[in-house]
Amino acid sequence: MSAHLRRPPEDMACMKLGVKSEAFHREGQTWVCTTGLPSDIIVQVGEMSFHLHKFPLLSKSGLLEQLIEQCSMEESSLCALKLHGVPGGAKAFELVTKFCYGVKIELTALNVVILRCAAEYLRMTEEYEQGNLIAQTEVFLNEVFGSWRDSIIALETCEEVQPYVEELHIVSRCIDSLATKACSDPKLFSRPMSGGSDIKKPTGTVSWNGIAAESKPQSPGENWWYEDTSFLSLPLYKPLIQAVESKGMRPESIAASLITYARKYLPLMNRLSSFNDANHANSGTNISDEDQRVLLEEIVGLLPNKKGVTSSKFLLRLLRTAMILHASQSCRDNLEKRVGAQLDQAVLIDLLIPNMGYSVETLYDIDCIQRILDHFMLVNQPYPSSSPCIIEEGQLMTGTDPLTPITMVASLVDGYLAEVAPDVNLKLPKFQALAAVIPEYARPLDDGIYHAIDVFLKAHPWLTDAERELLCRLMNCNKLSLEASTHAAQNERLPLRVIVQVLFFEQLRLRTSISGWLFVDNLENSQNPSGNLGLPSKNDGSNQVDPAQVERAVGFDHEVRERVLELQKECSSMKKELQKLVKNKRSWSILPIRLGFRKKVDPCCPKESKASDRMTPASCFSGQQNHVNGEVPHSPAKPQT
Repeated sequence: MSAHLRRPPEDMACMKLGVKSEAFHREGQTWVCTTGLPSDIIVQVGEMSFHLHKFPLLSKSGLLEQLIEQCSMEESSLCALKLHGVPGGAKAFELVTKFCYGVKIELTALNVVILRCAAEYLRMTEEYEQGNLIAQTEVFLNEVFGSWRDSIIALETCEEVQPYVEELHIVSRCIDSLATKACSDPKLFSRPMSGGSDIKKPTGTVSWNGIAAESKPQSPGENWWYEDTSFLSLPLYKPLIQAVESKGMRPESIAASLITYARKYLPLMNRLSSFNDANHANSGTNISDEDQRVLLEEIVGLLPNKKGVTSSKFLLRLLRTAMILHASQSCRDNLEKRVGAQLDQAVLIDLLIPNMGYSVETLYDIDCIQRILDHFMLVNQPYPSSSPCIIEEGQLMTGTDPLTPITMVASLVDGYLAEVAPDVNLKLPKFQALAAVIPEYARPLDDGIYHAIDVFLKAHPWLTDAERELLCRLMNCNKLSLEASTHAAQNERLPLRVIVQVLFFEQLRLRTSISGWLFVDNLENSQNPSGNLGLPSKNDGSNQVDPAQVERAVGFDHEVRERVLELQKECSSMKKELQKLVKNKRSWSILPIRLGFRKKVDPCCPKESKASDRMTPASCFSGQQNHVNGEVPHSPAKPQT
């Protein structure tokens, strides 16, 4: 066998010890020294036997000196020792034996940790020989810690010699070296490994602590160390993350590294949500469910607490995976609170978490979303509504106010309700509870909640009239867009009361719009009493007429008239639809009583509230026509109850 334990890569630091050429050969499970002298000691390490000589061993190892001395007291001519506790086993003892015989070996990042622990176990100190194995391995370890690549390799080998590396503080020294480099400029040390085992020929060298190492890429970016550290086992990766955090690493970088690590060892993190995930949690990996559960809980504990550092998408996938793996309740509560704090950054598809409970009532875990939403509302305390009772359609469509987190969450919840509404097992109280968490002011338009209600009514045709009325109270008919109002006016699934309210508010909106146009028209006429469409009068001292002004005035007057005609046609069409609907269900004589038009509207507009108390659907149309003709509409007498 070659003198090297394993041929190191070209750019891996190494140190050659010894000058002699190979003096051993292997015969099955036996190593025999070929010096020509008969062996006087047999050392058993695991299943391997070493036929050696006493003097080279006892001259460099305190432990072997003690054991050989004890063996010499016995009458047996051949000394036999058993060293099953040597760190690194037969592989390490083979290198130690060659060092004792002065045979040439190479120290590399792959074997230096194992040899350092074996030398400590065998007590190969300076007391027995100057430049003994402990001193030699310590010198080389300090060189290894100067390179990112070699430090990663050495840290990976620490798992083979636990707990000796902990006693010698090799793990802590290696982690401190890696953490320092991860938090500093990578130009100062060797290029990242980029996949661990994919080692390429160096294209250039730099000197750092006297070690020739491969130069880094031109623009490694902040994520250059994520992939390298993802090859570490959890007991080594966890203290490394804690070390870089203590050294001031940005929370965003820590979160990104944790995401890379989780996606490598938690296969469910890379798949879309499915109802079959609970039966395939261990597919595509040799990691057991128990190990995945421990890994997930540790990752959740390592996530930075800063809001927005970890994406809501990743947190929700972690939560879904935690439910599948039956993680601890504290872990799931932690994730729900993290998602709730930044729910406005989530997307709908990630909220659709399949129900993993033993007693599955609904397809999706609505209780989980309810808790997340409650936590969001706790963080974002609602403020009193200041929205007007009558809102212009243009203002609703354009959204004059900027999108606030609670407005974005309202849209998200409305979309979620529409997705879960087709579930026939979804009960009305649970649907109402989730929808009612969002305050009314958070929805500029109620089109989303109307769509969800319509889907729920379609999937639950057995609801009573009282339940339909209760469900429709979740939306404000005055905040429906023109398209939604048109759909609602023809929706047979809605209660009659809601349909007429929709028509009433649409009529009121049209009336307000027409009043505004007529006011502008009258204002123009009052400013131009001669009726010349904005032309200057003879008394203004101007004898010249601006053609552009005439064109604008004529165009504006034409636009006003066309708009008024359009509104009159829409008003007439809605009146016919309402009369047709009422004819099939109720007579006009009892509509004011049954529909409760005397019910007070939002107190923020008391003037309009009083007007609506006296208004009936019929008066809306008659008043509209009178207003169009330039007459002031008179409120009819209140209906007698």
